[in-house]
Amino acid sequence: MKALVILSGGQDSTTCLFWALQKYGACNVSAIGYDYNQRHKAELDFAHNICNRHNVPFAVISLPVIAELSDNALTNPDIKVDTDKPETTPPNTLVEGRNLLFLTYAAIYAKARDIRVLVTGVSESDFSGYPDCRDIFIKSCNITLNMGMDYPFIVETPLMWRTKAQVWQLADELGVLDIIKNQTLTCYNGIVGDGCGNCPACHLRKKGYEEYLCTK
Repeated sequence: MKALVILSGGQDSTTCLFWALQKYGACNVSAIGYDYNQRHKAELDFAHNICNRHNVPFAVISLPVIAELSDNALTNPDIKVDTDKPETTPPNTLVEGRNLLFLTYAAIYAKARDIRVLVTGVSESDFSGYPDCRDIFIKSCNITLNMGMDYPFIVETPLMWRTKAQVWQLADELGVLDIIKNQTLTCYNGIVGDGCGNCPACHLRKKGYEEYLCTK
């Protein structure tokens, strides 16, 4: 069975790429990324490099309309990224409907290539207040895609119930811990590896790594 990984070039999606390669085999995995004028667009360069090194076909879809429709810190450089997650509201890095659009375009791309499995790195355990990272959303989206396109998609979420520490553990089990640590870009401010250390993505990544090291 063939699988398409939604790949940003960050920790989670890159871990999912190696998970898919192990589960479905190198000949059956391809990846898709999105350029939506995100401030950390350099993540796509890291995705491209990873795919090149591991012979994974990688397509980048341009979705600038996202930046036109939603005002947030990821697509508007004039908005400073929150350093901490607000207690009662989603962080200002929330891009409304992003995963819905990503899955929809991935499904269109996949069906044209006879690919049934869509892999996305969303997680409800460390979802940071993003509603489109929840399991109930993914399940409902899977049903909607199947009905709307009359095609038996399977949306895989290998990180759904994993904490960030457990995502690092999975990377280690897959034998790619160093790759994930040094060759991915998770930082919202576009700094490779450990990142800026101030944005919510960096906080989660660092905290999870330290927690995982304590379990070894």
